[in-house]
This record gives sequence, structure tokens and C-alpha cells, in this order.
Amino acid sequence: MRSIKQILPIVALASCGLVNLQAVDEYTVTAEWIASIEKIAPTEVMATPKKERKILIFPLITGFNHKVTDQTTEVVKILGTQTGAWTSFVSSDIEEFAPEKISGYDAVVLNNNCPTGKDRDVFRDVLINLVDKHGVKYKDMPLPEREAKAAALLRSLMNYVKEGGGLIALHGAIANFNYNDQFSTLIGGSFHFHPPAQEITLQPVDSNHPLLRAFNGRALIHKDEPYFFNRAYAAMNFRPLLELEISKLKAHPKVAKLPKIKRYAAWIKPHGEGRVFFSSPSHFPASFQNSALLQFMLGGIQYALGDLECDDSPLK
Repeated sequence: MRSIKQILPIVALASCGLVNLQAVDEYTVTAEWIASIEKIAPTEVMATPKKERKILIFPLITGFNHKVTDQTTEVVKILGTQTGAWTSFVSSDIEEFAPEKISGYDAVVLNNNCPTGKDRDVFRDVLINLVDKHGVKYKDMPLPEREAKAAALLRSLMNYVKEGGGLIALHGAIANFNYNDQFSTLIGGSFHFHPPAQEITLQPVDSNHPLLRAFNGRALIHKDEPYFFNRAYAAMNFRPLLELEISKLKAHPKVAKLPKIKRYAAWIKPHGEGRVFFSSPSHFPASFQNSALLQFMLGGIQYALGDLECDDSPLK
């Protein structure tokens, strides 16, 4: 415990505006943090939008709290605003996924929606598992109706992409609808597990690919959770963009038992008439202080919107 003699100088400095007594941690969105991203974020589109674009950013978290979610939302907003590539709308209301509402957006960003482990389904969490916390307005709805509504909202999202909508899944959002094989096929895989956060190395798969030119052939090295995937991932029915260097990870028993296949941290893929962009970076806001990563995210979102044409075929 500090003595009075230790505290008084701090109070004196605070009164002069030299010390902020309320500590700001790395996950706090401040004006200074936003300015730092705006300074390095791209200001020009990678492809001319075919029309005015509207994006829904959905940041609702019902399970594990990824504290970086607010900053991830700001990054997507800044990328759209500074380039004019899209207008962002932010909502945590699951009603936005109803057919008549979701159709008003050109793409949906699932932002770290890591649901509870019971169903791994954010809609079921709101309507059933955590209705007292996240879905109070549905409490008086009979359970069978809530069950049907959760299924209908997921069906609406999948139909939306199949019929031409864009889907962007960022970091923990890959854990959403994790036990649904159809959604796993749509997005390219399901969350399996991750070793502890550490410095990881992500290598561009093809430095000449339009979405990867920003890295200039260099690896993206940053602290993150190294994600591993299962279910539809084994088919690799996507265009891989960033590959995780397994050999540089700290030894982990579960990783050692996995099949020796390539492990990717970002990809794009068509689905029906729509497009999907998954990007794992990042669990930590410091990763966004990288202009190449911001350029990469811009390109991936413009791809999902249908404005940026590039090779999205699986590797042979």
C-alpha cells in the first residue's frame, strides 16, 4: 500500500493534467487510439465499389469475452470511412438477421461472436441459453417458438450468403454456429482449439495475390492466439491467404497429435452467389498497428462485398 507521502505527488501531478488516475488498458477505445489507426489505415479503395455499400457489424458476445471486439469494430468502421468503400452500421440485435432486415446489407461482419460452449450458437444463447441476460424481451415467448426462431435466423444468414450476400468473420467469430456442418461448409471450417497466445508467424501463401501484396512478401509476425480448425476445414474448399508456421509455435500436446496438414489463419471463398472472408488476426489490439494488416482487411472486405475480383479458387 502506498503511503500518504507517495500518493500526494501523484495527486499533485494529476491536478496539473500530467497523470491520469484512471488507468487506460490496451483494450480501451480512446480518441488517441482511433487517431493512431486513422493515421496508418489506407485512404484509397482497392477496387471501385459497384454501388454504395452498407455493412452490418455484429459485435454481440454471449460467451468468451474477446476484449478486442470494440477496437475491431472501430477498425472496420475506419476502413470504410477513410476509403469510402462502405458505410458501417453497428448492432447487437439478432433481429437484424431476419430476412427482411439482413437483405438491406451488402455484407455482414461477425465480430468475435464467441458463444457459450453449450451450443456454440449466438442465436440460441440469446433466445434460450442466456435469455435472462441477452434476450429478456423473448422470455414470455414459448420455448418451441424460441427454438424455431433461433433456427430461422441461422437459416436466414446462410440463405443470405448463398443468394449473394457477403460474410466477414473476424477472429473468434469462427467459433459461432460451431456444431453446424452446413455453416462450417459455408465459412470454411469450425473452431477446434488454440494453444496459449504467443508470437506467431503468418506467411503469405501467394505474395502476388491482390489481397497479399500489402505484405510485400514478408511474414506477419505478431502476438495472437494460434487457431486450429476442424469439421469442413479438412476439405480446404477455400483460397488460403495466410499460413501459420507450426514449427515456430511453442510445443503443445494437442498440436503434436494433429494430422500434418497445412494450417491457415485467413482465407476467402465463394458460397453460392455470395462470398466469405475469414481472418484470424487478432486477439490483441496491438496487431492493428500494422498498415499491411489494415490493407489486407480492406481487400478481404471488398472481396466479400463483391467489389474486388481475385482468384478465390482452392489450391490444387
